[in-house]
Formats: sequence, C-alpha cells, structure tokens
Amino acid sequence: MALEIGAVSYGIASMAMVFINKAILMQYAHSMTLLTVQQLATALLIHFGRQLGYTKTKGIDFTTAKRLLPVSLFYNANVAFALASLKGVNIPMYIALKRLTPLAVLIAGFFSGKGKPTTQVTLSVLLTAAGVVVAAVGDFSFDLFGYSMALTSVFFQTMYLVLVEKSGAEDGLSSVEIMLYNSVLSLPFLIFLIIATGEFPNSLALLFAKSNSFSFLMILLLSLVMGIALNYTMFLCTIVNSALTTTIVGVLKGVVSTTLGFVLLGGVQVHGLNVTGLVINTAGGVWYSIAKYQQKKNKAPKLMSDLEAHRK
Repeated sequence: MALEIGAVSYGIASMAMVFINKAILMQYAHSMTLLTVQQLATALLIHFGRQLGYTKTKGIDFTTAKRLLPVSLFYNANVAFALASLKGVNIPMYIALKRLTPLAVLIAGFFSGKGKPTTQVTLSVLLTAAGVVVAAVGDFSFDLFGYSMALTSVFFQTMYLVLVEKSGAEDGLSSVEIMLYNSVLSLPFLIFLIIATGEFPNSLALLFAKSNSFSFLMILLLSLVMGIALNYTMFLCTIVNSALTTTIVGVLKGVVSTTLGFVLLGGVQVHGLNVTGLVINTAGGVWYSIAKYQQKKNKAPKLMSDLEAHRK
C-alpha cells in the first residue's frame, strides 16, 4: 500500500507544482530567489516541527551531511534549470522534454551496475521517449534557451534520483530527514548563487513589493506548501520504489498535465504531432506498467520456491 500511496502522491504533487511554478514565474522571474525561499521554508517547517514534537526527525549529523551533499547539489541544479526552462517553454513542451528522464535513469542504472532491465521494460521506456520526440517536433514556439535548460535539468534530475535512492538505502533516513539535510545543505549554495548572479537584493525587494498583491501572495504561499509536499513525496516514492518507477510516475502524470497545459496559462498552439506524440507516450507508460506488474508477479513464486528448497 505504501508503494501505491507514495507513487500517487508524488504524481499529484508534481503535476500541481508545474502549473504553480509557471504561474508564479509569469509574475516573478527571479527563479533562484524563489527556490531559496522554498528551501528556507522547508528547513524552518521541519525545525519547528521538531521543537513542537510533531516529528521525531534527528538533528544534523556531519558525516551524514557530507554523504548527502552531492544529493543536495544535484537536486538544486535540477530545480534551478527546470525553473529557468519554464520561463521560455510552454507547459506541454516542458513536460515532453522532462519525460526523457526515465530513459536517462535507465542508462545511468545500466552503467552504475544496477543490473540489466528486462526487454519489455527497456522497450517501453524507449517508446515513451519516442513519443516525447514526436510531440516536441510539433512545437512552433521553439526556444533554444528553454530547451537547453530543460535538457540540462533532465541530466541533473537523473543523477539526483539515483543518488537519493542510494542514500535512502544505505543510511536508513526517513523522507523528512532527507528533506532537512537537502534544504540545510542547499541554502549556502543558493545564497551564493543569487548574490553571484545579481538577483539579490533586487529580487528580494520585488518579492516584498509584490506581496502586497493578495493573488500573488496566495500563489507564493501555495508554491511554498506544494514545494515541501513535492520534496516529501518524491523522496518517499524514490525510497519505497525505484528511481525508474518514480520517473515513470512522472511520465504518466505528465499526460494529464500536458492536456491541461493546452488550455491553462496559454502559449500553446495545438498540432497533430503533439497529439500523436502523447498517444505514443501513453502507450509506452501503459506498457511499462504491465511489464513491471508481470515482473513482480513472476518474482513472488520464484522467491517461495527458493525458500522451500532452502528448508529441504
């Protein structure tokens, strides 16, 4: 049950966050400052949650922090490039480009010695990626910078997911604990970036000025809340499932997000190639789900046979 809840929760949070980020970036273009505020809110929420007894999260341990530092760096690079791409790419094309992540995770897992996936799993992920390419060809609002940022985000998200899966298995940390380490470790890095890029202090002054608008303030607060929810559900999904499963969930929720993206927030021209690509992508996602179900079903009898043989 935990597997299904983790995957579904991540899918819903991830889908909502794309639209929320796009909406807030249309009014406030300083993406790095936005990310810094989101991480600060996460760290403060967990800290006060510990103080008030709502969570039993342990304090920061230097050895664990050192081990999780690469996770934090890859996470923030992923989100930073993703936010940057949303400035110039419409939501359906952004999602289409991000759907290349499962293929990247599959390749990373193969070269890291995780083991060779089944033929059906491999072909289903390749079909999903093919659908992405077909859908992207029909993009009439091509933005080179936005595409480059999205593809760079795919690389960092791949490394991030694999490292999260590894750190969760090795350290036995809970989702909330990994969130705490991630937010605390990221803050010095993000503060340095907003100063180095020149966003600060103008971005902070603009943020306070726009906070006078009730609608902007509501979107900002929703962004902070959903950012925390997305982090938690992503860590949870990656820990109780595999990194590939997490990214495939992202692909499937992307079908719904893409459909909504054609009618929400504007900037999209409907084209036959987009629809064709989505159909191919959906077929790949369904195929993958069936392949994983059959693989899990076949493993259970084999495990029972091994146990019975051991007893004999």
